[in-house]
Amino acid sequence: MRKGTILIKGGTIVNRGQRQVADVFIKDGFIEAVASSIDRPADREINAEGCFVLPGIIDDQVHFREPGLTHKANIKTESRAAVAGGTTSFMEMPNTKPASLTQELLQAKYDIGAAVSPANYSFYMGASNDNLEQALKTDPTRVCGLKIFMGSSTGNMLVDNEKTLDGLFSQSPLLIATHCEDEATIRANAAAAKERFGDEIPVTQHPIIRSAEGCLKSSSLAIELAKRHNTRLHILHISTADEVALFRNDIPLEEKRITAEVCVHHLTFNAEDYLTLGNKIKCNPAIKAEEHRKALLPALLDDHFDVIATDHAPHTAEEKARTDYFKAPGGLPLVQHSLDMMMRLEQAGDISLEKIVEKMCHAPAICFQVDRRGYLDEGMWADVVIYDPKEKWTVAQDNIFYKVGWSPIEGWNLTGRVRQTIVSGHLAYDRGLFFEEIKGERLAFDR
Repeated sequence: MRKGTILIKGGTIVNRGQRQVADVFIKDGFIEAVASSIDRPADREINAEGCFVLPGIIDDQVHFREPGLTHKANIKTESRAAVAGGTTSFMEMPNTKPASLTQELLQAKYDIGAAVSPANYSFYMGASNDNLEQALKTDPTRVCGLKIFMGSSTGNMLVDNEKTLDGLFSQSPLLIATHCEDEATIRANAAAAKERFGDEIPVTQHPIIRSAEGCLKSSSLAIELAKRHNTRLHILHISTADEVALFRNDIPLEEKRITAEVCVHHLTFNAEDYLTLGNKIKCNPAIKAEEHRKALLPALLDDHFDVIATDHAPHTAEEKARTDYFKAPGGLPLVQHSLDMMMRLEQAGDISLEKIVEKMCHAPAICFQVDRRGYLDEGMWADVVIYDPKEKWTVAQDNIFYKVGWSPIEGWNLTGRVRQTIVSGHLAYDRGLFFEEIKGERLAFDR
């Protein structure tokens, strides 16, 4: 289907650390011109005066639950929520049912994405203790990465076989993305909690059971393996002050072989919030004490951490309401509200909009070597977000697009909101309305 032309007039473009009031002309999926004034006919003209014009967000870690867990979410519902929040490209995790552990199962998810996703998409290949051969067949130009769970967050995908880990780190043609929590540490802490509390372990024990020590031990192992084999390693959802020193900030991102991601919920909440939000903020790795939260933002600002993401992981309200600690699942629905949460920090003076764009748009494109995305440059794919910084609104059930219908920030009063989202050159979202005649594109990688 023809994508046609779009002219965005008079917005404040935020790109490559600079702001300029300018027009953007989009043709057949790509940004054709950026200039102070563009006067040419277009199929659609958008007046962006008073608004920020941003590159589309690239979220490198989401769980959209399809196949097998679609009572929680599916690729269509969650990608719709993504574009409503300014995320134009996502990279989705393999721990579905069945897990993406073969090339055939991985391709099945790409087929679903092509059919239903309004956002651009990529899906990780999964690793297990016994699928090394399948993992090594993955095409690095067509798949975002290889996901290794070095902690039992996801059941049967725990990779703890030393020989398998060594084989993956030494042979993988892909970027390796890791969930790092030490399984033995978690089990010992859980046993201690059960001995103390019996069957009534409170959720306030979650950051003690899934402790900072467990995160540091696992992250250190992953980095040791990556250094041994010169592997391209990306460690997901760093949650502790202890781990900051594992990462470098003295070389450009393009030169890093080991990079780190921090998530919006770890930048926002601390352990005190379990008292009011309970299981709604239970996630793995855990949201921890304020001393850890306070260390994460400075590490992001000084480039020890490279990327902001969500780890969007929806569960139903009923699942989250379970009183048995071990039966209440970990994970938060976040992909619709990641920019909102970061802009709240911007309004508090904690981070600049330029830095948000760098960490949510530019840096993921660099880390994953995404082909022609992440910037508002001529010749790039036209992934564009028009953000109104003055609109006041409240997060409520009638404007939450997740299939589960709830958010940990429900009730927040916000100033600033995504107005329109353009995906690969077509208008995908406009003030509550979705345009899904044209789907997103499969991401490609320059590797």
